[in-house]
Amino acid sequence: GIFPLSPCGLVVCVNTPGPPHMSGFSVKGPAEPIMVLLGADATLPCQLSPEQSAAHMHIWWYRTQLSPAVFVYQNGQEQGGEQMLEYRGRTELVRNSINKGGVALLIQHVRASDHGQYRCHFRDGQSSQEAIVELHVIGLGSAPHVHMMGPEDGGIRVLCSADGWFPKPRVQWSDVMGVNLQSLSEFQTQDEDGLFRVEASLVVMDRSLGNLTCSIQNPLSGQEKASAIFLPEPFFPRMDPWKAALAGTVPILMLLLAGISYTGWRQHQAKEREVKKKKTESRERDQMKKEKEMALEAKENVTLDAATAHPSLLLSENRRRVTWQERQQDLPSSTQRFDSLSCVLGQLHISSGRSFWEVKVEDASSWDLGVCQNNVTRKGKVTMSPHNGFWAIRLYNREYWALTSPEACLTVREIPRSVGIFLDYEAGDVSFYNMTDGSHIFSFPQNTFSGALRPLFRLWSSASGSLTICPGGEERDLVINMPTYEQ
Repeated sequence: GIFPLSPCGLVVCVNTPGPPHMSGFSVKGPAEPIMVLLGADATLPCQLSPEQSAAHMHIWWYRTQLSPAVFVYQNGQEQGGEQMLEYRGRTELVRNSINKGGVALLIQHVRASDHGQYRCHFRDGQSSQEAIVELHVIGLGSAPHVHMMGPEDGGIRVLCSADGWFPKPRVQWSDVMGVNLQSLSEFQTQDEDGLFRVEASLVVMDRSLGNLTCSIQNPLSGQEKASAIFLPEPFFPRMDPWKAALAGTVPILMLLLAGISYTGWRQHQAKEREVKKKKTESRERDQMKKEKEMALEAKENVTLDAATAHPSLLLSENRRRVTWQERQQDLPSSTQRFDSLSCVLGQLHISSGRSFWEVKVEDASSWDLGVCQNNVTRKGKVTMSPHNGFWAIRLYNREYWALTSPEACLTVREIPRSVGIFLDYEAGDVSFYNMTDGSHIFSFPQNTFSGALRPLFRLWSSASGSLTICPGGEERDLVINMPTYEQ
C-alpha cells in the first residue's frame, strides 16, 4: 500500500505478516456517486475487504490532502484538531458496522462546497489503503421567471431568469409545439454560497409563436422547472408594408436561386420538397395566428354583474364602470353578493378557450384585477390567493403586487393607464399586460382549472377612483387600445 508522508512525497509500504487484524486488506466505496439535495444529510460509505474489524485502525476522510481532513478517527474517537473548519460540527463517523469493516461519513446540511470527491483512508500499522467516494450535491433553485423586455430588431426580447441552482444548470427555450429554440445570450453567476443564477434571453421574431416556455434543468438529476409566457400578436413591433413584402419575398427568391445552383436532378427534387414543407409549415403557422387573433382581437365584451357587487360599489348604467361610494346602498341580501371584499364580478363565465379584456385604470389609485372561480367564498373575511380561487394583481399605496401566497412585489417599467388580462383556460395561463407600453407585468404559475372563471374587479375606498372596462368585439378597439411600436 502507499500513503502520503507530506505534500511532497510518498512512502511505499510492504505488508508483513502479523496478528490477524494486520492481514492485507482493500477498501471499497460505492460504484455510483452519492446524490443528495442541497441542505439534506449525506452518508458516504466505505467497506474493508475481506471483512474485519476497523475499530483499532486510524481512519481519515479527506478531500485533496490528509491534513487538515474532513474527519479523523484514531484510538476509538474523533480527532477534532486535524479537521477542516468548514466540517466541524457537521460530520460524524457512523460506526454501526465497524467491527465488520464498514464505516460511513455523515455530513449534515450539505452545502454546494461539499460537492466533489472524498477519500476514505484506512491505516493499520504499516499497511494503508483507500477508496474514492463521489458526492453530487443537487440544488433545485427557483422556478424560472419569464418576462418580455420590449421590442428589438423587429421582434420581442424575452428574458428568463432563475437562481439557487447547483451545479450550473441547463437552460432550454421551446415553443408551443415543443421545438427547442436557441438562446441569444446566456449569463451564469455564482453567489457567496456557490449557487448559480442564470439569465437567458431570446428575440422572438415569429408573431404566431404563441406560448414560449423556458426550462431550467439540473444536469445531474435531470430534474427541471419550467415557466411559460404568452406573446400577444399586437405586442410585436409594427412592420412597414414594403418590409413585410420584402421579408416574404426574399426567402422565396433565395430558395429559387439555391435550387438553380444545383445541377443534379435529385438535388433539385430535394429542394422542391423543402419548399413544399415550408409552405405547409407556413399554412400551419397562419392557422395558429388566426386562432390567436380571434382570441385577442375579438376582445370579450365584459360587463359587470350587479348581483355580485359589494354595497359600496356603484355601477354605471352600461355596466362598464365601477366607482366606490362612502354610503352603502340598501341592496337585497344575496348569496351572490360580496359583503366583505369590495368586489364585483364580470357577467362573463369562462370554462374553455382563450379570453382577453382590457381595463382602464388611470382613474383609480387602489385596485385588484384578475379572475376568480365562480364558486369563491363571498361572505366574511377571505384571503385572495390561488389557493382560495383568486388569480389577481393589486395596486395599493403606489406599489404593485401579485396576490400569490405569499404576495410578491412587482416592478413595472411605466405606470399603466390600462391593464390587459389574458386567460387561456386549457393552458392554465393567467397573465397581465401593461397596455401603455406593451410590457408583461406578471403571469401566474400554470394551473389546472375546474369550473367556470369570471373577471374580478375590486376598489379599496372612496379615494380609489374608478375602473372602466374598455369595449371589445371590434378590431378598431384593438387598434386603439393595444400598443404598437414604430421601427
